Amino acid sequence: MTRIRPFALAAMTALAAACGGPSADLYPVAAPQVADTIRISFRTVEVREVSLPAYAAADEIAVEDEDGKLVTDANVRWADAPERAVALEIARNLARLSGARVASEPWPFEELPDARLEVRFESLVAGADGNFRGSGQYFVGVLDGRRERSGIFELAVPYDLEGGTPALARARGQLVLDVSRVIAREGLR
Repeated sequence: MTRIRPFALAAMTALAAACGGPSADLYPVAAPQVADTIRISFRTVEVREVSLPAYAAADEIAVEDEDGKLVTDANVRWADAPERAVALEIARNLARLSGARVASEPWPFEELPDARLEVRFESLVAGADGNFRGSGQYFVGVLDGRRERSGIFELAVPYDLEGGTPALARARGQLVLDVSRVIAREGLR
């Protein structure tokens, strides 16, 4: 007969209790419609890295209150890891906007990409004023000696304050599409 030590029993009990707690509400970001096209100078683009501020990279959805404080609820989360999700959204948006072959890191093809993109958000937050704001920089590196580029973006997308978390998710999706448009128009031409 196997004996279970008291410490192991306590650890298993705590683990079982944690698993039985309330489950979090997960919110995916749906892809907004893309009707326009933007011609870019590259056939292939790798979205190499997307970095987000700590509050935006967390699974919990941060919302700014009237005092400017960021508030989260442990039971209200993004459905995917935010940095991964935003990188995939940018790759998908750039592919749909330009018709180019775009993928996020790791680059899945044998042939190296024509351009590599890094995006660094300094802010990405749902404001108390009903605007989902994002600002930061992008960097386009090239391997063939063409001019490398960088740029700054500062955008806002309105959302319905009464629409709850689904409205925030729609606004984030639209904001990332708008950032993708800026990158395509100004950084990848």
